[in-house]
Formats: sequence, C-alpha cells, structure tokens
Amino acid sequence: MNSIKTSTDWETSVPSTLDVEHNKPQINEQQQNSLIQRIKQLLIEQNAILVAHYYTDPILQQLADESGGCVADSLEMARFGKESAAEKIVVAGVRFMGETAKILSPEKTIVMPDLKASCSLDLGCTPEDFIPFCDEHPDRTVVVYANTSAQVKARADWVVTSGIATKVVEHLVREGKKILWAPDRHLGKYIQSVTHADMLLWQGSCIVHDEFKADALLALKENNPDAKILVHPESSYTVVEMADVVGSTTQLINAVKTMPDKTFIVATDNRIFYKMQQAAPEKQLIEAPTGGVGATCTMCAHCSWMAMNSLQGILDVLEQDSNHIHVEESVRLKAFASTQRLLDFAATL
Repeated sequence: MNSIKTSTDWETSVPSTLDVEHNKPQINEQQQNSLIQRIKQLLIEQNAILVAHYYTDPILQQLADESGGCVADSLEMARFGKESAAEKIVVAGVRFMGETAKILSPEKTIVMPDLKASCSLDLGCTPEDFIPFCDEHPDRTVVVYANTSAQVKARADWVVTSGIATKVVEHLVREGKKILWAPDRHLGKYIQSVTHADMLLWQGSCIVHDEFKADALLALKENNPDAKILVHPESSYTVVEMADVVGSTTQLINAVKTMPDKTFIVATDNRIFYKMQQAAPEKQLIEAPTGGVGATCTMCAHCSWMAMNSLQGILDVLEQDSNHIHVEESVRLKAFASTQRLLDFAATL
C-alpha cells in the first residue's frame, strides 16, 4: 500500500472545541426560544430550508427537523436541498458541505452560519498540492471522499461517501482499475483491507477521529463487556479492528436502532448521540474515550469547526443575506460530474 504525506501547515490554527464553546454568547432559554421562532419565521418568508449535519449542536438538528429541513450526512444534505422546492439552503456544517450543496443546486442561494468552519481533511488536501499529484499518476482512477473542496472534487473521477466507498472501490477493482485515494488515510486503509485494491493513499486525517485510541477503548470495553463498539472508518485501523460495526454516520445510527444489544460504545463525534437517542431512546450510549497513548484530547469527541454553527449565526445569515457560497462554474461542472457518478451508481444498488 503506497502513500504520500500531506501538508500540515494548517494544524497550528485549529481552534479547540472548548474555546469555541466558551466564546459563544451565553443565552437563556427564553432568548433561545426567541431566536428559534424568528429563524422559523424567516425560513418561511424567504422560502428557505435548514439542513444540518449529524455533528452539529442538537438544538440545530432539532430546528432543522421542526422547520421542514433535514439532518443527515453531507451528501444527503445536498441531495435534500436539491430536491426541495426551497430557493435558499442554509447549511449548518462545514465549508465543503456548503460547496457540495452549491455543486448540486447552482440555481439556489447557499449560505452558511460561519464561513470559517472548515475540515482538516479538506485543509490537508489542497488543490495546489493534490492536482499535480494526480497528474503524476495518470494510470490511476482518482476517488475522493466527500470531505474535500469543490476544486478537488473537480479533479476526481469519483466522489464517495464513507457509506458507499467500499462498494465503489469494489466496482473499480472488478474493472481492473488502480486507485488514487484522498484524503483520509484511515478510511483508505480500511477500504483497501476490505477490497484488496491497489490504492495510493493521500495521508489526511480527521482531527476528531484521530483522537480515539485503541488502548483506552480496550480499557473501556473491559469495564463494559456487553457493549458493542461502533466505529466510523475515519478512525485509525487499530480502533477499527476492535469494532463490532464499522460504518458511516447513517449506518451507525441504524446499527443502534436495529441491533438487539442495549449498550453501545460510539467512536465518532458525540453530537451524533442526538439522532441515536431519537432512534433508540431505550439504548445506553457511551462515548469512546479520546485518550490513551498519542491522544491530545483537543477535540474531545466533538469537531471545533462544527461547533462554530449557532442559532445566532443562522439568524444573522437570514437577516443579512450574507455568507453566500460560490463555486466557479467551470469547477462546478467537473465536480458535478464526479458527484453525479456516485449518485447514479448508488441508484443501481
């Protein structure tokens, strides 16, 4: 399995989740309810919808559900927005999610509560570095994870989500293709272990999932022997090997809902617990520890960029018509082709 190192220049600028939460204005329940009612009113007036990622604050997920929007993974958020009659989509998530919505819905207005909300996978795979690297390997089919910029998607042959990536790579293996994979090295290694594909891996990683460590997870499992371990494949392979279920956000929620077990240790962003508890309120959910050898716990199982999304931020973009997402049309068309290829493939399954 080959690999290439990625730039880590951005790492010193990552905000800590605790700092982000601390710097948010403190509001009481009455103020919160007032914000929610005003946002709902503006969504109706502007023919807009709110789509929120599973990793955003539960109050934003609840607002999306109550106002006719959706809570989902990044691609489903974009697809929901495309199929909606709304003229404006408010994307509560991180920057690449807003871009994905614009790629699929160029005629709609796409706004985000905070344009500084980014993703380590996106930042660690810049088009300036990635495009020349792809050009150096013209014999490989370029497959990129959805957690990438529009420009990186535009250079790709395929865009994939964690839920379908393995099936896409299996399909390409049957066609005799060699893969250039980006950006998450852990997800790439997991897919390679399942498919035995010839994969050249970009060495990106998620700042949250990198914090889950096998030694601490083992100790927690020993104290909860009946618990099933659910792991997102952006985690390191030593953590993935311990899992009873490895899957995307949607797949992990479904596992909690459908499995007969009563207790689950969950190794992904802890804001997913909101939807898990909705799906199976009788189940016990335990956070996988962001500790152990090599951990820093600067994220503590919640993405600091996701934490930048707030009720006030949503209200501001609706009142001020600000924070628009733009994607250059030549880039969008190429990114649309690689993304649509995934949607067409998914429709055949």
